[in-house]
Amino acid sequence: QVQLVESGGGLVQVGGSLRLSCAASGRTLSNYIMGWFRQAPGKEREFVAALSANGLSTGYADSVKGRFTISRDNAKKTMYLQMNSLKPEDTASYYCAAADTSLRWGITRQSSEYNYWGRGTQVTVSS
Repeated sequence: QVQLVESGGGLVQVGGSLRLSCAASGRTLSNYIMGWFRQAPGKEREFVAALSANGLSTGYADSVKGRFTISRDNAKKTMYLQMNSLKPEDTASYYCAAADTSLRWGITRQSSEYNYWGRGTQVTVSS
């Protein structure tokens, strides 16, 4: 099992940057597909980014491609989401998640395939 705790959210102006962190305890992150999701008020949770178990394959939602970067530090057992050029529509609670997997290269965008979730961190982008 793995326990996940997000941090790094906050209030930022349009065009600004934030880096979210997801600290994991338990098994090493290389056993999981790692992902970031977000949920805005009144909307469904949506996929943001994912990182394969070997850390070499990534996937992004079209809405964040080119602005957000997912990464991880295995030694620190921490995943990151670097968010640049933030827009008001990026305002949401952001959740990190981990999916058990035997695949080294694959990712998944389906929230139902993630077994472990953090409690979320709020990101608010003001115009």
